[in-house]
Amino acid sequence: MSLTHLLPGSLGFGTAPMGNMFRAIPEEEAQATLQAAWDQGIRYYDTAPFYGAGLAEIRLGELLAQQPRDSYVLSTKVGRVILDEEEDPSARELGEKGGLFEHGRPNKVVDDYTADATKRSIEDSLKRLNTDRLDIVWVHDIAQDFHGDRWLAQFETARTGAFRVLDELRDQGVIKAWGLGVNRVEPVELTLALDEPRPDGFLLAGRYTLLDHRQALQRLLPAAQEQGVDMVVGGPYSSGVLAGGTHFEYQEAPAHILETVRRIRELTDRHGVSIKAAALQFALAHPAAAAAIPGATRPSRIAEDLGALREEIPAAFWHDLRAAGLLDPAAPLPAGV
Repeated sequence: MSLTHLLPGSLGFGTAPMGNMFRAIPEEEAQATLQAAWDQGIRYYDTAPFYGAGLAEIRLGELLAQQPRDSYVLSTKVGRVILDEEEDPSARELGEKGGLFEHGRPNKVVDDYTADATKRSIEDSLKRLNTDRLDIVWVHDIAQDFHGDRWLAQFETARTGAFRVLDELRDQGVIKAWGLGVNRVEPVELTLALDEPRPDGFLLAGRYTLLDHRQALQRLLPAAQEQGVDMVVGGPYSSGVLAGGTHFEYQEAPAHILETVRRIRELTDRHGVSIKAAALQFALAHPAAAAAIPGATRPSRIAEDLGALREEIPAAFWHDLRAAGLLDPAAPLPAGV
């Protein structure tokens, strides 16, 4: 199914922060943020077992249990199984993303893209989410950033395991769509080149933003458009550095990224534009983009995101951004520019 037709709007809610990413979020703050998203009309929620070793799913499940199941669209991910056994969250081997959820639950997290693990992961997620079905399932983080040189071997396991299970579940009507949820373009390109199974879309985090979009424009997005495969844009604020934060790629932003953000801010200030609006509207301007899913940890952020979506940005801003070499010439601009 086309994600554009499945998703209820261009703005969803990414729940990675609800897994205590970067900090321990008090329960009342987490629930207030989720409630604010619901009260302000957000009806697409994305989560994953990996986010705090099940914590984000549990927190989201408390909200969704109060709502009619047909009133929202829900996606989660497979590729990791959460065990009852405990471990030190800060000592997990996460490739380039070390310490990402060190404030989450201590349950052991096991990478497993096999068919049996995929089925178990879905069953476990349904319990944590307090729901009877999923709409979209993404195969999670099957890329170099988490698996290093082993990523192609993990991809092959997923191709013969998770991919085929999800293809069958989609064809049976158990789920409505599936694809990859990754932070790199290569695994999506590889998947789109397969004869079968066929994904419906992909969640690409951090690779179609104001700070990083050139590689995705080269092969991935043209191939996706040719095949009618839609994209959900994850991390439109590049882990927060485009929204006033200090993180990029889930770590402290390096000097060259901070310099690029400074240059972008010079132009947003000149044109009276918020940098959040520029980041969000740029990510959604590509024809393949079905939705963007920024995360939040405070209720006030929801109104900011909705405001950023509606903010009017003058065409001159985009032209100046391109003239400054901050936008690839091939990047589509918002409608009317």
